Amino acid sequence: MRRGAGAFGLAAMLVLPAAAQGPVAGKAMEHGAVPEAAPLATSRPADPANGRKIVVERRRGFCLLCHSGPFPEARFHGDLAPSLAGTGSRWTEGQLRARLIDSTAINAETIMPPYFRTGGGNRIGPVFIGKPILTAEEIEDVTAFLTTLRD
Repeated sequence: MRRGAGAFGLAAMLVLPAAAQGPVAGKAMEHGAVPEAAPLATSRPADPANGRKIVVERRRGFCLLCHSGPFPEARFHGDLAPSLAGTGSRWTEGQLRARLIDSTAINAETIMPPYFRTGGGNRIGPVFIGKPILTAEEIEDVTAFLTTLRD
């Protein structure tokens, strides 16, 4: 798998913001990746089928509001962000995980919400104040699913 992809590849070591709170606060991110699931302290193996459901269901992952992809059953894919088709070929598992946890640690200008950070942010919906959008297990499920999307 490739390390670094265009503007998202980082040569320096980063640390997830302290605002991440919980099990990922202050965890090292190398080359724009969180290399292992261990920082999320999940208690079960990742479930790619559940990850796919999270991506496709608009009220869970919100992914298709901005992304398009190989999801023929879902209508009205977004076009604000890159297609999810081929994500497993473009980024490593660790890079995908890092983007889900908190993509602002990679690109401060991103419009992608931090799915596992609980502090900071703009225009946070009341239901998400003080808690992550996805659980650690759901982050791992979505990561596992996205790695299956190959060109």
